[in-house]
Amino acid sequence: MAQVTGQEAPAYRLYKPDGQPATLDDLVSALARAEVVFIGESHDDAGAHALQLDLLRAAYARYGADGAVEKRQIVLSLEMFERDVQLVLDEYLAGLIPESQFLACSRPWNNYQSDYRPLVEFAKAHRLPVVAANAPRRYVNLVGREGRDALARLSKTARSFLPPLPYGLASAEYEAKFQRLMTELHGSAGGDGERRRPNLSRMLDSQSLWDASMAHAIAEALAASPQPLVLHVNGRFHSEEGMGIPEHLAAYRKGTRMLSVTVVADAGDPEAFDVARFGKLGDFVALSVKPRS
Repeated sequence: MAQVTGQEAPAYRLYKPDGQPATLDDLVSALARAEVVFIGESHDDAGAHALQLDLLRAAYARYGADGAVEKRQIVLSLEMFERDVQLVLDEYLAGLIPESQFLACSRPWNNYQSDYRPLVEFAKAHRLPVVAANAPRRYVNLVGREGRDALARLSKTARSFLPPLPYGLASAEYEAKFQRLMTELHGSAGGDGERRRPNLSRMLDSQSLWDASMAHAIAEALAASPQPLVLHVNGRFHSEEGMGIPEHLAAYRKGTRMLSVTVVADAGDPEAFDVARFGKLGDFVALSVKPRS
């Protein structure tokens, strides 16, 4: 049985890709080989949020706390905040503004209080940097409506919240995966479905803008510290199977050592790891445990 420390009723079971159970200590030890760890979630999954907080605490205890054998700068990076609110986030972390003002100005997600606030508050309490990593949604929407070339019309200030333009294209493997997902969501093209189906090329470019923006924000965070360890939280599609953000990060910063953790919310029995289904999703895979009703 995969062990989860610090919880009376474990919210997830942790595994290696070959189906062997893993512990939180195994995962934390693996961080020694990484500069970035991606934690891919389903946004409403309690198991994923439990793992994120467990990992942040354990990584800080091992690598960030006073007296740590291998002292490193722990950085929390979040998809859930957009790059144009970094100043507001920094002001809150520094104690310059109250939480009420921070929330009023930073456009937090609806589930911030329950799911992401514990991460930010831990970082604040231990003076850890937090990166608002995502592209502003208004610019992602612009790409979806008018295409990626429309970003060239933005002001210099607006472009400062984005990765260098033109940002990278999706890999062929990622594009194929994205198209499969869109087919599942919208159906195959043809007939009335053709009229209802969104423009997949622009949708993929929008998705890639998210991925590239987060990758570039992580690359900047890595450049800001001599011994960094970035814990980046994102939706699982953005990083599972080593695609998406990791691909863009490899282009922005060659040789970056990455570790991927994917949390599966709808796995069925968390005690039964299906290697064929889950084994390729990450360097570690967590299966969420549904709470008892």
